[in-house]
Amino acid sequence: MANLRRSPFTDEIEQMDPPRKFSPPHFTLFKGDEDADRHLIYYLFKLEILEQVGNDNFTSKGFHNWKKKCRLRVHVGGPNSAHNQALLHCEALMKQGLSFRGHDESEDSNNKGNFLELLKFLADHNEGIKDVVFKNAPENLKLTSLEIQKDLVYAVACETTNAIMFDIGDVTFFSVLVDESRDVLVKEQMAVVLHYVNTNGQVVERFMGIKHVPNTTAFSLKEAIDQFFSINGLSISRLHGQDYDGASNMQGEFHGLKTLILKENESAFFIHCFAHQLQLALVAVAKNHIQIGSFFCMVNKVVTIVGASYKCQDMVRERQQAKVMEAIQNYELLSGQGLNQETSLKRASDTRWDSHYGTLVSLINMFSSVIEVLEMIVEDGVSLDQRGEADILLNLLQSFDFVSSLFLMKEILGITNVLSHALQKKGLDIVSAMALVKACKQQLQAMRANGWDAWLDKVSSFCGKHDIDIPDMNDIFVARGRSRHKVENLTNLHHYHVDLNVIDKQLQELNSRFNETSTELLLCVACLSPDDSFSAFDIEKLVRLAQFYPKDFSDMELTLLEDELKNYIFDMRLHNEFSALKGINSLAQKLVETKRDRQYPLVYLLVKLVLILPVATALVERAFSVMKIVKNPHRSRMGDQWLNDSLVVYIEKELRH
Repeated sequence: MANLRRSPFTDEIEQMDPPRKFSPPHFTLFKGDEDADRHLIYYLFKLEILEQVGNDNFTSKGFHNWKKKCRLRVHVGGPNSAHNQALLHCEALMKQGLSFRGHDESEDSNNKGNFLELLKFLADHNEGIKDVVFKNAPENLKLTSLEIQKDLVYAVACETTNAIMFDIGDVTFFSVLVDESRDVLVKEQMAVVLHYVNTNGQVVERFMGIKHVPNTTAFSLKEAIDQFFSINGLSISRLHGQDYDGASNMQGEFHGLKTLILKENESAFFIHCFAHQLQLALVAVAKNHIQIGSFFCMVNKVVTIVGASYKCQDMVRERQQAKVMEAIQNYELLSGQGLNQETSLKRASDTRWDSHYGTLVSLINMFSSVIEVLEMIVEDGVSLDQRGEADILLNLLQSFDFVSSLFLMKEILGITNVLSHALQKKGLDIVSAMALVKACKQQLQAMRANGWDAWLDKVSSFCGKHDIDIPDMNDIFVARGRSRHKVENLTNLHHYHVDLNVIDKQLQELNSRFNETSTELLLCVACLSPDDSFSAFDIEKLVRLAQFYPKDFSDMELTLLEDELKNYIFDMRLHNEFSALKGINSLAQKLVETKRDRQYPLVYLLVKLVLILPVATALVERAFSVMKIVKNPHRSRMGDQWLNDSLVVYIEKELRH
C-alpha cells in the first residue's frame, strides 16, 4: 500500500468541511516508511470504534509525537483492530471488477465466491462437464453468468415449493405464520410459513417465501397473503389457524389482518405466539421495577466496557483460564471434555430474554476475573471517561444490592429459560405448551413461597467469597443515592424479601399474557391429550370442540363423532402402546402408524385440527436471521425475487435430497 502516500483521495478529502488532513511531518519525516503510509488508510476510512488507540490523532488532529514512533505500531493493533478493518475497506475500494456480492469473479481471482468456487471444484472432478461449463457454452449461457445463476436458483426454489405443496395435498388443512422485518435496505419484508400435519401424522412447518410490502397496513398485508395463496393454489377455506409476532412494531396491523381473515373464515383461529408472550412478560418485570431495570443497565455496561477492546477480552480469558486451572488442581472443579469452557462474557439481546440468562450465568462464573479487569481499566484506561465509568461499575458490582439482583434474576430466568427454549422448537403442540406454562408458574410460585432462605444462602456465600459486605437484615435499609428522610424506615429484610421480590409481578404478567389458555377452545383442546392414559378425556367437551369447526363437521357428523369417541377411548385404554404417549403430536403419529386414523376418521380430524393451531413463530424468526446473511451490505442490490428464491432454497434445503 506504499502508493497511498498521496492518493487521489487526499485532495478531495482535504476540501471537506471541516477539513481533515495529516500533519506535514507525517509525509516528510517518514517518506517511504510502511507504517506512515498505512495511517493514511485510517485517515480515509476511519471507523467509529469506542476508545480506539490513536483515535482522532490520525484523522483531524494529526500525529505529532514522532519521538515515540512505536505508538504507530500499537495503533495498528491486532487482526481485528480499527486500523486493519479500515485497511480492508481501502483494499476493497481499490480493487477493480468486483461484483456486488463482494467477490472478485475474474478468471485470475483466488476468491470468486462460493458458487463459482464450488462450480470449479465440480468441473475439476468431472472431465465430462468441464469444457461445457467453462469453455464451449456461449458467453451468456455459461453457468458463470449471473443471469444463469439466478435462473438456477429460481428453478430450485420452484421445485422446493412444489414439493411442499405436494406434501400438503389438496385437502390438508394448514395454519399460517406471518412476521415482518426490514432488510439491509430498510425495505419491509413479510415472511410466510405454513404449519400443517403431513400424511404420517407429523407436524410440519415449511418456509414458503418472503414478499416486499411497501404499504404495511392490514389491507395491504391481507392482499399480499391473498396473492401468495393464489400463486400457490391455496384456498383460505383450508386456513385453520393464524399466528403473528405480538412483539412486532406492526402489531396493530397484524391484529387488523387477523380480523380480516376471520371475516372470511371463522375457523382460522388466532393464537398469540407463546414465545413472544413470555418475552413481553419478562420485559414488563424489568420495566416496572426500578432496581431490576437499573441492574440490567449495569450488566449491559459491564459487558460493553469489558468487551470494548480485544485487550480487555484477552485479559478476562487469561484470568478466567488461570482460575479454572487453579480450581481443577485444587479438586474444586471437575475436568473433562465440555467442562469449564466458558471464557468470555455473553452479550444479551433485547429481543431474546433467554440470552440474558446466559449473560448472568457467565457473569457469576467470571465475577472475580471481571473485577480484576475493571480494576486494570481504572488504573490504565485509555481515556478519563473510560476509567471513570469502570470505577463506578467497580463500586456497584461489589455491593450486596447488585449481587442480590444478580442471583434473583438468574433464578427467575433459569425457570423461564426452559419454557423459552421449548417454545422455539418445531412440533410443539398447544396442549404441551400450556402444560409447560403451567409448570413454569408453579415453579415461580414455589420459589416465592419457599425460596427465600436458599436464595439468601447463595447470595451470602457469593458475597463472602468475593469480600462483599453483607448487611444485617434487621438494620434499616438505606437506598443508594437517596436521603434517609425521603424513604420509609424499613428493614433490610423487608426490602430484599418483599420490595425486591418481583416474582409476584412475574406471575401477574404470565397470567395476563397467557390468558388465552383459559378460553373455551383451548380447554376443550386439552381433552385430547393422551397423557396419563387419557386422564383428561371428556366426550362432551370434544364434541363442543368439533362445533368450533362448523364447515368441517356437519350435524350428522357431530352425532357420529359422539359414538366414535366412545369406541375410540375404550380402544386407547385397552392397548398398552397408547398408555405411555406424551403430547398430541405423538398420538397423531401412533394413530397413523397403527392405521387407526382410518378406523376413527372423525377423531383423527379433530387431532389434526388441534395440531394445526400454532404455538410460536420460531421458524419465521430464523428466516429473518438468514435474510440478514443472504442480503448483507455487500449484496444490498439483491432484488426481491432473487432474495425470495435464495431463502427458500437455503431454509428448505432438506427437501432437495
